[in-house]
Amino acid sequence: MIAIRDDRDRGAFAALFDYFAPRLKGFVMRSGTSAHQAEEIVQDVMLTVWRKASLFDPHRAQVSAWIYQIARNRQIDIARKERRPVPEELREEPGSEPDASQIIGLDQETDQLRKALSQLKPEQRDIIEKAYLGELTHQEISAQTGLPLGTIKSRIRLGLERLRHELKDLTP
Repeated sequence: MIAIRDDRDRGAFAALFDYFAPRLKGFVMRSGTSAHQAEEIVQDVMLTVWRKASLFDPHRAQVSAWIYQIARNRQIDIARKERRPVPEELREEPGSEPDASQIIGLDQETDQLRKALSQLKPEQRDIIEKAYLGELTHQEISAQTGLPLGTIKSRIRLGLERLRHELKDLTP
């Protein structure tokens, strides 16, 4: 992000886009937005990241928190424009911006999840990423990979059991 902010580095932006775009799409779709509209929102958010890179301050927020805040604000703007009620998970109490400890905690949990995912068997990790990060249905994964539906379900179940075991210390 610093390279984008300071040098307008297109390669760095491409890497940032490749990393965040699928995650943002999943984030946006979880609030009930269609896949098509979610893609438009992601494009708009990433364009905003490029245009407003000069406003990024690493001392105030992590890159991920800054980008997700832009996405959240964009969703709220669209909901207001369409006069739809703002989904409950997007509502924010006045003055309730996350503090540094919450952002750091989320980053630490993300690192632990990434480490736990890397310890899965590649075939389990791939299927779990398709199901949860790519938000594909079991049927879509089966069609994409050519694997039987039972195999997809088994790999997800076994992978999630392993992740639960690896991440058991994260639950309060």
